[in-house]
Amino acid sequence: MGQATAMTRNEDGIGAVLGVLKQQFADRLQTGDAIREQHGHTTTWLTNQPPDGVVFAQSTAEVAEVIKTCAAYKVPVIPFGTGTSLEGHVNAPAGGISIDVSQMNKVIAVNAADLDCRVQPGVTRMALNTHLRDQGLFFPIDPGADASIGGMAATRASGTNAVRYGTMKDNVISVEAVMPDGRIIRTASRARKSSAGYDLTRLMVGSEGTLGVITEVTLRLQGIPEAISAASCSFPSVKAACETVMAVIQYGLPVARIELLDAMVVRAVNAYSKLSLPETPLLLLEFHGSEAGVSEQAQTFGTLADDFGGTGYAATQTLEERNRLWQARHDAYWAMLALRPGCKAVATDVGVPISRLAEAVVKTNEKSAELGLIAPIVGHAGDGNFHASVLVDPQDADEIARTESFISWLNDLAISLDGTCTGEHGIGQGKRPYLVKELGAAVDVMGQLKRAIDPNNIMNPGKILPA
Repeated sequence: MGQATAMTRNEDGIGAVLGVLKQQFADRLQTGDAIREQHGHTTTWLTNQPPDGVVFAQSTAEVAEVIKTCAAYKVPVIPFGTGTSLEGHVNAPAGGISIDVSQMNKVIAVNAADLDCRVQPGVTRMALNTHLRDQGLFFPIDPGADASIGGMAATRASGTNAVRYGTMKDNVISVEAVMPDGRIIRTASRARKSSAGYDLTRLMVGSEGTLGVITEVTLRLQGIPEAISAASCSFPSVKAACETVMAVIQYGLPVARIELLDAMVVRAVNAYSKLSLPETPLLLLEFHGSEAGVSEQAQTFGTLADDFGGTGYAATQTLEERNRLWQARHDAYWAMLALRPGCKAVATDVGVPISRLAEAVVKTNEKSAELGLIAPIVGHAGDGNFHASVLVDPQDADEIARTESFISWLNDLAISLDGTCTGEHGIGQGKRPYLVKELGAAVDVMGQLKRAIDPNNIMNPGKILPA
């Protein structure tokens, strides 16, 4: 499958660091093959590149100890949350030490009056929302997987709710991070706005562990809506569905989620989740607000959808029905795998301006068919971000080559439409060739920042920036 680039290993330094860390952490330093491979594993087709050891840290001070030790011997450090990243973010191309923060999983403080909370990086989004529920609050970012908050911040995650609530960059107030020399910094206070110096919070959010290790996150929270309504509507074509999305955004309808499933995904979801949706392109929506507001939003959407040939429109506030619809959306990955048993799904994402979404999705469907590939599409249509998952036989070299060609073409297409090679997966290893195409000389400035903060290139090397 996809080959991840290897880097020069510091064998003497790695050996020395393992010896020191064994004394410091005893059984919480693991060097067995299975654990190391798990911490090099990503849900991607890139080659597994395991670290040389995994430290299960339990505090910011311990993370700092590991980084200081690695800095002294110029050995790489790779942060690890839950391992749900998609572009090789946790691979160790030059070996080194993986810092697993899953045991740093405390909700430190909830400030209900200020609608914010402070958490350790290993807290998962579902655990956080379970903790918040009794206080009438929730954290809205939902990337699908039960990712860790630290990992979500590091990769600037988003997901189905982004159209209303934004992405991680909009919902992180401050982070605590350990820098490459072991210094511990906090990037901002809890104030909702500040003009105090450089915006280091935004610099760390999306840095993918290449500038430091996030050890605490202060998050914006939302009140649980009085009423929630889910809806589905079928369309005669992808173009009609996308034009409806554009009309919704232009109208200013405050939808919380608006997801696109192409006909192939609907067919897969019907079979997997025992639904009976028309097997044509589908929009799934969710409205948040008061009882009256939600009802009005649902009615307005129905009117807009009619103008573009929408059929079978149905909205429900019933919790069971809402959960059933959205569980089907979250199960889409597994449903798509069932379309071609024994094959692997190679998931990739791009983002385009909403006005170009229909063009991008139609061209993507046409290109996959031209190459003889099965590549179902789901999308966070409200913000122009969509995912194509190619179902590929890992033993078929020709099919792998066609898949690589398709993914390259898709990234180039998005960039040509004034879009991005990744709306939410991040760069990691897999998207590195396209970052320069997208941002040009801005990547040189990123490199200057990286060298200034991490002159020995020990923080998650081989990610984001060109070699």
